[in-house]
Amino acid sequence: MPARQADAVWERGLKDGQGHVKLGSGAFEGSYSFQTRFESSPGTNPEELIAAAHAGCFSMALSAGLEKAGHKPERIATTASVHLERDAEGFKISRIQLRTQGMVPGIDARAFQEAAAKAKAGCPVSKALAAVPIELEATLAT
Repeated sequence: MPARQADAVWERGLKDGQGHVKLGSGAFEGSYSFQTRFESSPGTNPEELIAAAHAGCFSMALSAGLEKAGHKPERIATTASVHLERDAEGFKISRIQLRTQGMVPGIDARAFQEAAAKAKAGCPVSKALAAVPIELEATLAT
């Protein structure tokens, strides 16, 4: 499997600086700053990019698990929220919340919950982020 990459450049100091990230595929590039990371200014930030990676990975893992179990999903929609908080040592990602909703014909809520829990445990991004508590809320659309 190929290694995936992204590039980031940061110029100047923390509060007056400006950064730019670019995915190796060219699918996304954008600016980030102290204000986009710690306030609410327009632009991206590392935590948002982690959230996008986690939501995408989890959705694919859940879809694969459901299909393998004989329940091909019509749609899996996941939102990941990455929480950045300050502690005594600085900043840390304190938790990640995954909220997913699936449209899956012929499956009951219990089986969907089990598949979602397996996807959370088995998704490569979840594994990479294992040091952070990951919460899961999975809902089966009716």
